[in-house]
Amino acid sequence: MGLRVTLVAAARSSSLLAERFDDDRPLDEAGWYEVQLAAHTLVPLGAAELRYCSPTPRSRATGTALGYAPLAQPALRDCDMGRWRGLTLGEVAALEPAAVDAWLTDPRIAPHGGETLLAFISRIGGWLDTRPADDGSIVAVAEPAVVRAALVYALKAPPSTFWNVDVRPLSTVTLTGRPGLWHLHLQAAVG
Repeated sequence: MGLRVTLVAAARSSSLLAERFDDDRPLDEAGWYEVQLAAHTLVPLGAAELRYCSPTPRSRATGTALGYAPLAQPALRDCDMGRWRGLTLGEVAALEPAAVDAWLTDPRIAPHGGETLLAFISRIGGWLDTRPADDGSIVAVAEPAVVRAALVYALKAPPSTFWNVDVRPLSTVTLTGRPGLWHLHLQAAVG
């Protein structure tokens, strides 16, 4: 069977348009409500042998609210956005339109002075590949960008694919396999 890694996207801490790079805000009221609504399907994932989360307040709160008692993993932090930290995409696009265009088209550059998209995907892939290779299960609550990066890495997709993956709050994806050989596992509908 191999290792089973289920990634849970953290509940939201703001509306989509108010989302900020490297957002350190805790869950908002809507986020808490969404966790309560989804708990019946997400709580059973806490039976995993290992339970982790990104070090962000919303990832920690999501994991705690679901009863996972997750261990924060620094390697699961969001992409380092350098001087863009705390700004919305709209704000950055108004201030530095050419830099945003370059960032969105070339995964090897980081006009914000932080981490490149390639480095981010590699970091998340490195975390995946250093998980125990034994049969077992892991659940990790992470920022949506972390889930996107994990999928790009696991599927060995071009880095530009990152921009084509939509990860909604509290959505899940499961990867099965072992370090260096990951498969996307889609759950069949029950019922």
